[in-house]
Amino acid sequence: MERCELGRDDPLYPRQLLSTPWPPERLYVIGDPSMLRPGLGVVGARRATPYGLRCATRFAGWAASAGVPVVSGGAHGCDLQAHIAALEASGPTVAVLGCGADVDYPASSAGVLRQLRSRCAVVSELPWGTRPIRHAFVLRNRIIAGLSYALLVVEAGLPSGTFTTANYAADAGRPVLAVPGCITSPGSRGPNRLISDGATPVTDVADLADALRGAGLRPSEAAEADGEASSAVRDRVLGALLAEPSRPDDLARDLDMDLVFVLRRVGELEAKGEVRRYPDGRYGP
Repeated sequence: MERCELGRDDPLYPRQLLSTPWPPERLYVIGDPSMLRPGLGVVGARRATPYGLRCATRFAGWAASAGVPVVSGGAHGCDLQAHIAALEASGPTVAVLGCGADVDYPASSAGVLRQLRSRCAVVSELPWGTRPIRHAFVLRNRIIAGLSYALLVVEAGLPSGTFTTANYAADAGRPVLAVPGCITSPGSRGPNRLISDGATPVTDVADLADALRGAGLRPSEAAEADGEASSAVRDRVLGALLAEPSRPDDLARDLDMDLVFVLRRVGELEAKGEVRRYPDGRYGP
């Protein structure tokens, strides 16, 4: 496993990190420093729900398969799942730690961190061997945001440390994306709040592909095709409602789709005047 130290004047020091308000003086890297190119930050709750883990897997795996580095913090929960999904997709991923890059923390992430060091990259601004420091985990969030051209918040409660990463992303001029969730789920309160404050909602890979293009990152041609396929799925919702008025929960079951996605798509169609809500709760022409 290759080790290197990158100062701000090193040609391998990531340019996108230099453009942030507070770039680290030095980066300690184990693995491939070429992984430190513009990527997608994926962060979320440590006590993740199955929904949060599925979303982290779906979006991080798709981004990595498109050649976009997935940047996260290696913590248990959504962060770790994002790294695992990227590894399983044989794509690039970078873990930013709040301890030395050669220190396994948390212990539950040791196996994944070993894979990241050998196949991708683990990075820290702290010298080799530095043990975990509480305040360093907040500071490392600015590096996650800075290495990313867009930040995706998968799941987070209120209050949540995830919001510090979103704040750093906003300070660095990076788009903040969020996965909406059920309004009664504590783990979705954070993303839902971010969306109400102006974050871009992401419900499928087409949304994510659009956001990445807007941020200046272009997914691979295969990923573009996946995004177009997802757009076609959206049209299935309209086609089904034009064929037979339905309630969103019945439609989600009949089409085998996520209810949150169907609710959002029906809302879009209603706003455009393509469907309307009937008194009995169904939607149709």
